[in-house]
Amino acid sequence: GADEIMAGYLYFHKAPNGTELHEELVRKVDALHLYDCLRANKATMAHGLEARVPFLDFDFLNVIMQIDPENKLIKKGAKGDVQYLEKWLLRKAFDVKDAPYLPQEVLWRQKEQFSDGVGYSWIDGVREHAEAVITDSDMKTAPVRFPYNTPNTKEACYFRTIFHSHFPNNNYGNGIEATIPGGPSVACSTPKAIEWDASWSDPTRQDQSGRFVDTHESAV
Repeated sequence: GADEIMAGYLYFHKAPNGTELHEELVRKVDALHLYDCLRANKATMAHGLEARVPFLDFDFLNVIMQIDPENKLIKKGAKGDVQYLEKWLLRKAFDVKDAPYLPQEVLWRQKEQFSDGVGYSWIDGVREHAEAVITDSDMKTAPVRFPYNTPNTKEACYFRTIFHSHFPNNNYGNGIEATIPGGPSVACSTPKAIEWDASWSDPTRQDQSGRFVDTHESAV
């Protein structure tokens, strides 16, 4: 929830103004039940646990979403400048010099998306595996096999194949399609935010990894 309400993802560096930033944050919060919250709920409930998401507390959410979005906008500048980094307001709230909550190098390091933070080699390894097991023929027949939100990369096709081994195409119309959100995305953006950078209109530059945003400190 913190990334969605405080502009934490790296693609938010490209937001052109506060209004568009706020509208994107609203879109992100509105779709959380399809992504992070759904994943967290399934993963914890499978083990008899129930997750809590404090940044999505209703009262807290009402306060944060009424903050002037200009104060959440990420501004170009040197390290240490006001709003130079994603989630700057949240970080600043915990920047207590006399009784620090976190070491400075942790508090002020760049956002690393979860899928990247577990290790770049993990993502690269999955992609390489997908390239090996999904053939060019598989990609040509993908529109027929997966007519709803057709995957356009071998990695996406690989995961979709696994998904449909459990939920076949004949479940379409029974609600299964609602669990397969899609559309162009860069570093977890919504399709609308693709408009923020002309290079993102290229499908080969559309990837969920934060490393595909040029503000990443070790961007690919």
